[in-house]
Amino acid sequence: MVHVTTPQPNGTPVWIDLGIPDLEKAMAFYGAVLGWTFEVGPAEVGHYTMCLLDGKRVAALAPNADQGATDFWWNMYFATDDCDGTAKRIADAGGAVVQEPMDIPEQGRLALATDPTGAQFGLWQAYSFAGAEIVNEPNSLLRNDLVTPTPGPARAFYAAVFDFTLDADPKTPELDFTFLRRPDGHEIGGILGEPAAATSRWGTLFLVNDADDAAAAAIAAGGTAADPADFIYGRLAEVKDPFGTVFSVGSAPKTA
Repeated sequence: MVHVTTPQPNGTPVWIDLGIPDLEKAMAFYGAVLGWTFEVGPAEVGHYTMCLLDGKRVAALAPNADQGATDFWWNMYFATDDCDGTAKRIADAGGAVVQEPMDIPEQGRLALATDPTGAQFGLWQAYSFAGAEIVNEPNSLLRNDLVTPTPGPARAFYAAVFDFTLDADPKTPELDFTFLRRPDGHEIGGILGEPAAATSRWGTLFLVNDADDAAAAAIAAGGTAADPADFIYGRLAEVKDPFGTVFSVGSAPKTA
């Protein structure tokens, strides 16, 4: 269990948000699956809505301004202590800055970018808001992993931008999986090479008390879910919300 109150080291995933076409439907779904409550923001900030767990901010929802959009995903933000400097490193390493650094008054400074494989991510330089206030606790963010058909350029890019070290996973030799670690050795996620992947995208995994219960709740709330299955690191299920947003839920493996 981690309660976060201070800015995190560079390269740490610190925030996630999701733009969707129907805010009320999204709140009903994520409230049912993850037990979140919500604090709807004012119209002048696009009704940017905080998702709360025990009153603490863990994610955000926002109406998607693109009414023709059909592809939705949780956007992940990396911590940085220099948003402008990291944006330059992104461009120098072959990525693209799609939203130039901008201040969110009193809260922080953000930018949006894509890596050379096309995966989008954000940067967050904290002022008064450090990011998700609860992580690694049931119904909060556990980890983010990049799934891409071209892992080589992705590995080189993130190592160059955030000084990550790259380590293969000896426990899953059948997978092309690389751990990403900050310079202090802390694992922040990984890169999975998947030749069949249609696009490159950062995935989002929420820790839950019971993956089977969460998958059932997702189906009952209007989403879909694959059958949960035990994996070496836990019991996982891939879920889609009512808009087709893909994410995963995970819990401890089932015991005999």
